[in-house]
Order: sequence, then C-alpha cells, then structure tokens
Amino acid sequence: MQSNDRKVLLSIRDLKQWFPLGKGIYNKANDGISIDIYEGETFGLVGESGCGKSTLGRTILQVYKQTDGRTMYYGESLDELAPEYVRNTIKNLDAKRKDLVKLEEKRDKFIEEYEKLSDEQKIEKTEEFRLVKKQAYDALFDITSIVGGFIVAEDLKPFTYHDIKIIDISRTLHNLNLKLDDKNVVLADVEYTYKDDETKGKDKIEAAKKAVTDTEAEIAEVRKLLAKEHEVLEEMREPLRSDPRFEEYEQWKDDGIDLARLKNEEMRQLRKDLQLIFQDPYSSLNPRMSVGQIIGEGLLAHNFFKKNSPRMQERILKVMDDCGLAPYFVHRYPHQFSGGQRQRIGIARSLATNPKFVVCDEAVSALDVSIQSQIINLLSDLKDQQNLTYLFITHDLSVVKYISDRIGVMYLGNMVELADSQEIFDHPLHPYTEALLGAIPTTDVDQSRELQILEGDIPSPVNPPSGCKFHTRCKYCTDICTKVVPEWQEIRDNHFVACHHLLENNL
Repeated sequence: MQSNDRKVLLSIRDLKQWFPLGKGIYNKANDGISIDIYEGETFGLVGESGCGKSTLGRTILQVYKQTDGRTMYYGESLDELAPEYVRNTIKNLDAKRKDLVKLEEKRDKFIEEYEKLSDEQKIEKTEEFRLVKKQAYDALFDITSIVGGFIVAEDLKPFTYHDIKIIDISRTLHNLNLKLDDKNVVLADVEYTYKDDETKGKDKIEAAKKAVTDTEAEIAEVRKLLAKEHEVLEEMREPLRSDPRFEEYEQWKDDGIDLARLKNEEMRQLRKDLQLIFQDPYSSLNPRMSVGQIIGEGLLAHNFFKKNSPRMQERILKVMDDCGLAPYFVHRYPHQFSGGQRQRIGIARSLATNPKFVVCDEAVSALDVSIQSQIINLLSDLKDQQNLTYLFITHDLSVVKYISDRIGVMYLGNMVELADSQEIFDHPLHPYTEALLGAIPTTDVDQSRELQILEGDIPSPVNPPSGCKFHTRCKYCTDICTKVVPEWQEIRDNHFVACHHLLENNL
C-alpha cells in the first residue's frame, strides 16, 4: 500500500482494546485509534502513564487480541499466508452481502432522520450517527477488500468457486515454501559441516541439493496452477466492467493481511516479522538461560536453524556484535550484566529473526540517563542498517524527539494529535500536547518560560468522561467539549488533531 510516496507497513483503523472487568464493564484501554505507520520510519508514541500506549503496541502485535477494528499488515502478501478468514469471507459471500444491504438501508434511514433534527438534537445523536455509518463501512470493506469489484455480480457462485480454489492452492504453495525453507536450512548445515572437505560429504550434499530442487519443482507446478486460476478470474472480470460500480469497488481491494482476523497459528508464523523490546531489562530475560540461548530461542522457533546447528553460533555472535555485546558474553547469564547490557541483550533477541517492525515499549525508561542516549543511538543505527520500522513508546517527549520521524500523542485510549516530530514541537495544536511540552524541564537560560505541571489525574478508562476525554483537565473547555467527541482531522499538512478548540496561535 502506498501513501504520499511512502509505503505503508501497518494501517490501523478504529482499533479498540477493551478488557472485560465484569458484566458489561470494560477497561477501555484503546478506544478507536486510526494511524498509518510507514516502512522505515520511527513512529513515536507519547502520553502520560495509563493512557494506553503499551496496550496499543501489544495489540498491534496481537499479543492482546484486539476487540474491534483493523490492523492491516503489508510486510507479507495475502497469497503467501492464505489466512482462513479470507476463505470464510468468500465462502459466505452471499450471506455477507445480504447483511451489508440491511446495514446500508439502516444507515440511509438514519441519515434521512438525522437531517431533520435540530442542531441540539444532532449533537446528542452524533455518536450514534458515527456508529451506524461505521457498521456499514466496515461490512463493505470486509467484503470488497477481498473480492473487489466482484461484489456487483448478480450471481457470485462462479466467482467464489475460483476464488476458493485460489485460496486452497495458495495454502498448498505456503506449505511448500515452508518445506523449502526447511530443506534449505538442512542444505546450508550440510555445506557448512563439510566446507573444508566437500569431497568427504559429497553424497550428503548432493542429497540435500536434490531435496531442495525437488521441492522447487513442486512449487513451480503449483504456481502454474495458481496463475491459470488468476487468468480465469481476470476473464470473468471483463463482463463486469460495464457496471459503473465495478471500478469503484475494485479500488477497495486490499492485499494487506488483517492481523486482527488471524488465527493464533497464522499469527505465530508472522512473529518473526513483528517483534517487541520490553521496558524492564531485568524481568524480561529468563535468568536460567544464557545470552546465547536467549538470542537463539527465536531462531529455533522460526526454523532459521536446526538445534545444535554449527551455523547458529555464528548468527548469534553476529547479532551480539551488532548490538555492542562482546563475544565472550555468549555463555554468561543475565544476573552478570548491568541494566544497559541487559537491554542490549533484549534488543539482540528481538532483532535476531530479521524483523520488519519492532515495538520499543519504554525501551529506555528503566535506564540511567547516561545509558539512555547510548541505547537510543544503538536503535537508530540498527534501524538504518537493517531498514527497520519502529513504534517507539515513551512518556518522555524530550526522549522521543531525538529518535522519531513522527510523533503521536495519546490521551486516555485515544490519539489526540499526530505530526512530524519537529512540527509537534514547533506548532502543537492540542491543549494536551501543549501541556506535555510545558512540563519538559529545560536548562536553557535564554528561555523565560516556567515549568508547567498539568493539573489533575488522568480519569479512569473504565468510566471515561463523555465528549472529549480531556475536557476535565482542559483550560479551554466549553459546553461542546463535554458532549461531542471531536473529529480526527488534518489541520495542517500531515498534521492531524482531534480538538474543538485548536491552539490558534500555532495554526
């Protein structure tokens, strides 16, 4: 997926993470978050403790299964994974389309009645209005993101038959690719074992090469079958192009993988791509495992190497070197290291599987200030070297400024402001962002401003305030703030805010 000439790696829409506490009672840790995270960027996420930052990071990774919304991942293709939810959507397309028609009729009727209301009545119905529109939109996206313009066909059965065949063939292809990975690991191990005397291991090397070649041949045949099915579908598309709605819906087709709809086993296969660096460098490391075992655990789990592979030690030492760890640390245990060294071990563990996206969950907050800069510099260097994408979570704006390309500001489960890093500091538009910036200590004698402390405590996410959640602590609060949730809108170029009373001096 492309946006503004940058590739979107993760597209998150209306993500909710509600933890049940009892009958009808929820902790609304994340309450409708929509952001895009671009490939190769560091997305900084800031806010007070308890605002839902860490929950968002873990929910994106599906460590916590999200309650609602979409988390589209573009690091792998839909055909490569062939998830079960795609097959189920296609299989039940007729029923889903009927449900969609009912939802659209409900939406249209509500809009008609809504337009007749007074301005005051509209304010009271605003949230219900948004919900009705969202339900229809989500149902439409769930279908069209997978089948595109085929939704306009009167008889869906011919299309669904071939679509399901494509999914089944894709699954076969996926399994064969896993098999090929396994064969390549075996071949690499055999070649490494006999690298000094290939003649001695000639038979084993030839057998391993044949296994790889045979599997590659199987994959080639399955790819041919897949290509034929795609050709059939393309031919079936042509009678539909006369329908003016076809091209509109075809543009909705989305090759991303919705992480929220994956089964646990499907999500496990993507874990190597999506990693987490924990906040606490002490409790996050198993005290009974050596450094080498800690870093190598993910490599074995994702079949990068076979157990006791002679190549694995080389890989572990390489990762350790990248993270500033001496090779003789490999057999030592966590209790023998300082906090900064332990965090480097945690970073090495997360990067060992060559991930594409890493959540850095308060990765420096437990460290001394003198060590924080070292770890931040390390993360920046590794990002450039390995083309990583970070979600960098912190409560400290002064820290996030030096590593982030863009910064999102969270308050009580919602995103309230998002912009480029320097833009946030130069032109804060939300009162909460203004308050956070005012609370940053400074040693600059040229700055005359006094340290400003945000008054009051963050409300409970179990029973959050109505309207704008920040209104209970906002000095600009008016009546509308207590009743209506502000719209998330782009105010300046790539600068998004949700507020009824923007800081006009910074516009």
